[in-house]
Amino acid sequence: MPDDRLQHASEALRRASAAATDAEIQRRLYDLSDRLAALAAADEEPDGDDLMQHLHALGDLREATSGDVSEQVNDALESVRERREELDG
Repeated sequence: MPDDRLQHASEALRRASAAATDAEIQRRLYDLSDRLAALAAADEEPDGDDLMQHLHALGDLREATSGDVSEQVNDALESVRERREELDG
């Protein structure tokens, strides 16, 4: 069953990637979107440590962006954070 929060985060990052003007940021957003989409579609529960690494990457991307792109990254960050908190119990 797909993980709705991780899928939402992936979609937010796709939108951010499409709106980004910097090619390197665009690539990083797209790559992270792919990784989150794979986690969302996986049959097993995501690993909390993996999600923490994604949270750090999202925080870095949020700091490196502005405007709508930053808002989309923040939206993705919140979704991943909520999912990770579920794993912690």
